[in-house]
Amino acid sequence: MTHARATWIDNFRFESVSSSNHSLVMDGDKTTASSPMELVLMALCGCTGYDVVAILKKKREPLAGLEVRAEAVRAEGPPSAYTAIHLTYRVRGEVTPKSVEDAVRLSKEKYCSVSAMLQKTAEITSAIEYDQTA
Repeated sequence: MTHARATWIDNFRFESVSSSNHSLVMDGDKTTASSPMELVLMALCGCTGYDVVAILKKKREPLAGLEVRAEAVRAEGPPSAYTAIHLTYRVRGEVTPKSVEDAVRLSKEKYCSVSAMLQKTAEITSAIEYDQTA
């Protein structure tokens, strides 16, 4: 079973520790650390990024770099869940565009658990940019 805990430090800061025993600080005011909702977006970028890298490696595509960016809109009133999220995948390397498109689609539709949860409240769209610089 996976578990996590958050311990109040001061003001609106918490130290959170996960079952893998890694910790981070989060700040609801965003003055000293990322907020919990920012961490959700970061988790989405990391989850889908992991999937895309794993799929492209399995296809033996020559991936040289990947950056996943997220821009999101939240509902006006509480609980202010995300209602729209746009992901931009910036890909470096001589990769086949179809392989990248397939990897992004598979991440969204099958593999990324963070995306699966967020799709219940938010429309998630994406774009792929190719960086051909060395």
